[in-house]
Amino acid sequence: MANIVQFENVGLRYGTGPETLSDLSFTLRAGAFYFVTGASGAGKTSLLRLLYLAQRPSRGMIRLFGEDTVTLPRARLPILRRRIGVVFQDFRLLPHLNAYDNIALPLRVAGASESEVDESVREMLAWVGLDNRADARPATLSGGEQQRIAIARAVINRPEILVADEPTGNVDPDIADRLLHLFDKLNKLGTTVVVATHDVHLLGRVKDAQMLRMERGGLVDALSEMHRLSYGAPS
Repeated sequence: MANIVQFENVGLRYGTGPETLSDLSFTLRAGAFYFVTGASGAGKTSLLRLLYLAQRPSRGMIRLFGEDTVTLPRARLPILRRRIGVVFQDFRLLPHLNAYDNIALPLRVAGASESEVDESVREMLAWVGLDNRADARPATLSGGEQQRIAIARAVINRPEILVADEPTGNVDPDIADRLLHLFDKLNKLGTTVVVATHDVHLLGRVKDAQMLRMERGGLVDALSEMHRLSYGAPS
């Protein structure tokens, strides 16, 4: 599989403080599944922000889809962002919109017709098992339901990369397994999936997943550990 992401000697500094991320060099293959692990403060969220183009690095080179994002004109960044779906730990659903309209938002922003919107949203609601909750506002949904709506919104544009930052942090273990199953299904359809998590119980639940383990803003080689996690995974 071709490389869809490439980092070379990437560093990130906020303001004039010390580097939050240092000397990150790695590649991600198209169609693969990755876990980003590490303790709180290790740099997982900062790494993901670079991946979904919310932040530019202080130094180094990042290529996404073959494009150098560091030198790319800012006017072209939205085009790349539309190829990336993002799922946040705190859901970030719009409270005044129901589930249907939250999921529809990316398509409407992109100028899709209402017939296209309706077909795609209904498909997504069924895919996440919430086709009976289309009219529900976020405040009336459980944490797991809100996260599934957030996932549907993130993938409705059929992104090539899905980035999820602690997506199971606010749900119970049973719901966490269900969410991970959705990510695995999406990955099997060809989407590259990158999930940041501190939950070690998730790591062995996706066969052939790979791990990027972070420590103090850098990457630690965990290939042998990931091999054990992947092939010792529960069914």
